[in-house]
Amino acid sequence: MKKSTFLLAALLCGAWCATAQTTEKGHEYVDLGLPSGLKWATCNVGATTPEKYGKHFAWGETEPRTIYDGNTYKWGTATYDEEYEWWDLETLTTDDAARVNWGGQWRMPTDDEWTELRENCTWTWTNLNGKNGYEVKGANGNSIFLPAAGYRDGFDSYYAGYYGYYWSSSLRAGNPDDAWGVYFGSDDVSRSSDGRCCGRSVRPVLE
Repeated sequence: MKKSTFLLAALLCGAWCATAQTTEKGHEYVDLGLPSGLKWATCNVGATTPEKYGKHFAWGETEPRTIYDGNTYKWGTATYDEEYEWWDLETLTTDDAARVNWGGQWRMPTDDEWTELRENCTWTWTNLNGKNGYEVKGANGNSIFLPAAGYRDGFDSYYAGYYGYYWSSSLRAGNPDDAWGVYFGSDDVSRSSDGRCCGRSVRPVLE
């Protein structure tokens, strides 16, 4: 879809992918025709429209914070490492920002599910209502928008409008100080890991 058509459709309809949406606990999702059948939310946690950034979360926390660092991180002690060294948020939904904030069956995507989205959809860098990000279109023609919301570290926010950083629910094997997610800029979409105390966006999924 051409960029001009993409923007015009969003403005005229006033909603994203309106014909393909349905809801769970008041939050819309889209079927992108993925092999797993997984459904992806149309907005980030903390956002009310697809282009809004929403909130940033440290991995394993369910509320945004003022400062993102290891000293104030909820799980920044050996107790956390012992609890999570072999386990992911996939089985510990009380620490899943999507489940806690949205309820129902919403949850954070796993590392494998982000890989499925990267490998089975067409990613097009574009602009929606003044916000840069990616249109992610499935083989069935349905799409979602992922805004380039940047990330949080310390007291500051970085690269909003230029890069997106999203968490998965999966720890990095062999290095549980980090967790997996996805990173993107205008010319790259990649699997990436980061220190758990950093603030990233969360895009919920639904089975």
